[in-house]
Amino acid sequence: MIKIYTSPSCSSCRKVKKWFEDNKIPFVEKNIFGPFLSAEDLMEVISKSENGTDDIISTRSKIVQEQDIDFDSMKISELIAFIQKNPSILKRPIIVDDHRVQVGYNEEEIRTFIPRARRLAERYCSPEECENYASCHYCNPQVQGEGAQKP
Repeated sequence: MIKIYTSPSCSSCRKVKKWFEDNKIPFVEKNIFGPFLSAEDLMEVISKSENGTDDIISTRSKIVQEQDIDFDSMKISELIAFIQKNPSILKRPIIVDDHRVQVGYNEEEIRTFIPRARRLAERYCSPEECENYASCHYCNPQVQGEGAQKP
């Protein structure tokens, strides 16, 4: 399941949610300022980040700059508690699936969240080649659902 960590005033968050909705890819939205930012959620994000805190924490954040925080010296439990207390330090949106984390809205990189079968179909299938294009779940992203058999 894809999770998108957002904040209400974030324009990039709205773009990401619209992209997932337009592509009919299910996701769960989690407001970073809501009560649902659990230690497990943060642990998942941190563990999947290629560059650790550099990927997910905004060093331009007022809190980070004022307190001159060294995240590398924190224990993981301290880091998680700090983020839970100060969620505004997180970059956003943060998109997480079973394998990866993406921070921000990037038109090219976000395509990796499209299911593999649909990406292959988009590459090799077109209205000219698929006689069932109008109802084909693989060829036509406007069709609801996943998993239809290729004609």
